[in-house]
Amino acid sequence: MSFFDKDTQGRIDNWLTSEYDDITRNLVQKLVDNKEETELLDSFYKDLEFGTGGLRGIMGVGSNRMNKYTIGKATQGLANYLIKQFPDQKIKVAVSYDSRNNSQSFGNLVADVFSGNGFQVYLFEELRPTPMLSFAVRHFGCQGGVMLTASHNPKEYNGYKAYWNDGGQLVAPHDKNVITEVNAITSVKEIKFERIAENVTVIGAEFDALYINANKALSIHPEAVKAQKDLKIVFSPIHGTGITIVPQMLAAWGFENVTVVEEQAKPDGNFPTVVYPNPEEEEAMSIAKKRGQELDADVVMATDPDADRVGLAVKNLKGEFQLLNGNQIGSLLTYYVLSSKKDKGELKHNDYIVKTIVTSNLISDIGKSFDVNYYETLTGFKFIGEVITRELGKGNYLVGGEESYGYLVGDLVRDKDAVNSCAFIAEMTAYFKNQGKSLFEVLIELYLKYGFYQEKLISLTKKGKAGADEIKQMMVDLRANAPQSLGGVAVREIRDYQNLESINLATGEKSVIDLPKSDVLQFITVEGDVISARPSGTEPKIKFYCSVRESLEDVDSFDVVAAKLEQKVTDIMADIVKG
Repeated sequence: MSFFDKDTQGRIDNWLTSEYDDITRNLVQKLVDNKEETELLDSFYKDLEFGTGGLRGIMGVGSNRMNKYTIGKATQGLANYLIKQFPDQKIKVAVSYDSRNNSQSFGNLVADVFSGNGFQVYLFEELRPTPMLSFAVRHFGCQGGVMLTASHNPKEYNGYKAYWNDGGQLVAPHDKNVITEVNAITSVKEIKFERIAENVTVIGAEFDALYINANKALSIHPEAVKAQKDLKIVFSPIHGTGITIVPQMLAAWGFENVTVVEEQAKPDGNFPTVVYPNPEEEEAMSIAKKRGQELDADVVMATDPDADRVGLAVKNLKGEFQLLNGNQIGSLLTYYVLSSKKDKGELKHNDYIVKTIVTSNLISDIGKSFDVNYYETLTGFKFIGEVITRELGKGNYLVGGEESYGYLVGDLVRDKDAVNSCAFIAEMTAYFKNQGKSLFEVLIELYLKYGFYQEKLISLTKKGKAGADEIKQMMVDLRANAPQSLGGVAVREIRDYQNLESINLATGEKSVIDLPKSDVLQFITVEGDVISARPSGTEPKIKFYCSVRESLEDVDSFDVVAAKLEQKVTDIMADIVKG
């Protein structure tokens, strides 16, 4: 009797047929012979699906792994969909890749399949950041694009971000429709693996200047940069693509004192100096922080492997380098852009900002204070990009961001852009230094004006099929037994983005949520705390977000209020996070 269900066994049997190459068949057969049942189940229990960030998984053999065949199938499915959506057109696509193991070969594989389908392919000659792929889609007038990256995931992972003709990642209905096309492919023989060389155009280093110059034109206070050209900046690419463009971008803006963290400068898919190549993590930023302390730097920045997220460390009131969280960075950027535009008399009635539903309300508070429109989207920067495309010709996008360290100033691309963000963070630091203020002092000013916001994210990793089932059950249990209080504070409202319904627990009143469906639950307390539960769309995790707020009367109260809010967050998280 088979250990596996019928569908899983069918996938295993299929991968042992002659449609697959000898190396692949031998690897699968070895797993079968060694009775590696857990590995086989995790590798074959499903096909990889597009989540909030596209296709992402552990590299290896199997339908649920990143490999030649799953990438080839995804690309052929995307190609088939593009042909249907753009009939009688010469279809153009852009392809880029990051520093991860196999990313370059996977990028060339994608180019092979697209070219084999008769597409004009613009393939980056060398690794480049995700935002440059989005920029290339728009620059070359492409109908689509693909970036090979697993962002900040561990080294075992790789991924495939698919882009539409606006330069944004796939959103509804295209994301689901592409999956339908991918699933319609029943044989490897349908995948056009053979490259047609004349259909591939290589994008060289000359493209960098186009991207850099377009971004430099967005600078708000070039005079501040000129005055602070010796601003001490420490930058780490954490072994990723940031090294190819961030130092050049900063130099082009006029910053002359940039120190690159040499230990992390070389692109390396094994990420040898970190456990997890994520600038959200204290450990990943530790070397850069130490260098910043040694140099008495003004700002320390680090980008993730595909340079679409940026972490930031600044000196706190005690003179120690402290990591800012994603909400704090986004709030500072929003305030800098809006206050600068207002001071210059450049704010318009149709200007707007965007944030996601799990990102701090401090950002929307700032937007309201400047009388600027703001939009909230589901989690994932692709939804922010979707708003930018939707509002073209109606509104003027200024800045947007999400708590997971992704931001974009200006609308050159349709994805989060850490290269663009690094330049604006440096300019922002220079501008406020001209006024005798550090970024940490500006942050406290925001807390004094809008309220002290404290946020925390807890991620629980649940790997494999068993983990996926456990995460699903956790959300079922939360819906069935919704907490009536959290941290000793009564819950006032429950927002269920799966059912698109908000319920006021005191009155029983229900209202409709005007967003696409998503497996997210939010609990809002009577004190305005916001607690969210959400399975990740790109990692085997369930995430719990908490945001609390209290008035800050003066700077001297900062530590006391911070400690109070930290305890409140701890109490709330102890109630919401089970298992």
